[in-house]
Amino acid sequence: MKFQQLLYVREVARSNLNVSQASKTLYTSQPGISKQIKLLEEELGIELFERSGKHLVSITPVGQKILEQIEEILALVDGIKHAATEFSDEDYGTLAIATTHTQAKFTLPNVVDKFVKKYPNVHFQMHQCTPDESVEMASKGEVDLALWTETNEKGENLIKLPCYKWSRSIIVPKKHPLTQLPKIKLKDLAQYPIVTYVFGFTGSNDLDRAFFERGLKANVVFTATDADVIKTYVKMGTGVGIIASMAFNPDEDTELEAINANHLFDSGTTYMGFRRGTYLRSHLFEFINMFAPHLTKEIVAKGCATKSKKELDKIFENFKLQRR
Repeated sequence: MKFQQLLYVREVARSNLNVSQASKTLYTSQPGISKQIKLLEEELGIELFERSGKHLVSITPVGQKILEQIEEILALVDGIKHAATEFSDEDYGTLAIATTHTQAKFTLPNVVDKFVKKYPNVHFQMHQCTPDESVEMASKGEVDLALWTETNEKGENLIKLPCYKWSRSIIVPKKHPLTQLPKIKLKDLAQYPIVTYVFGFTGSNDLDRAFFERGLKANVVFTATDADVIKTYVKMGTGVGIIASMAFNPDEDTELEAINANHLFDSGTTYMGFRRGTYLRSHLFEFINMFAPHLTKEIVAKGCATKSKKELDKIFENFKLQRR
């Protein structure tokens, strides 16, 4: 078994079984990749991929299991490389994160600006995607860190750290009837079409649950992943908007009014996560602490030492998270 063969298997899987694409990414030949994968399969006595002629069509069940182990092995190798690099110069390298639009636009700008000024030689990469995609990228080691705003049971191999609590606001055009009510109730909101996040973004399933528990149904007529898109359609009169409170800026959103919805919906929690066993370089620790000051190096180290979600949750059970 060769290290190179493990790299080839992982890259083919990441390239949606497109060997040609994998060869371009790895700067090698397509026949070379196919040959090495076949040699590995012969050595192991199993098939990692199902084939139709010369084409790979799927990953076999045993192949999927082995792929998970390959990801872990290569993550450890990356950790060794990072450790060696940090020893020589910890101010150089790359920090890649995956996150949602809400985090990218409304909570990260000041943190990223501060970080890149302190570490000008660290190349910062940001991937905007869904919460599930963010968790998946971190689980596979494609990014160093994921940030997301909804409870996610995926990513069992991640250390998941709570960062802050967030609230929702109802947004409506100026002088909307809802602005005249002393205190909005869910039955008032249920009378209007609703524009909000796509399921899986910023706790949209919690929103549905809140209506359901009161015997009501949310009339969601339009969903989007971007708070600015939601605000655009609220301005057009498509419906009443429900967004994360942090996404409303009274200085910019002058055509709209925001109504606090803390009494209608439970607050959510924003999490960050990275793979268990990841070597945390100094600048990664620094970024974590800049984003969530309560996550000190000592606390993060304690989290990394846990062996289960229950142990990890116990560390944070008495933390009073900041609300945004």
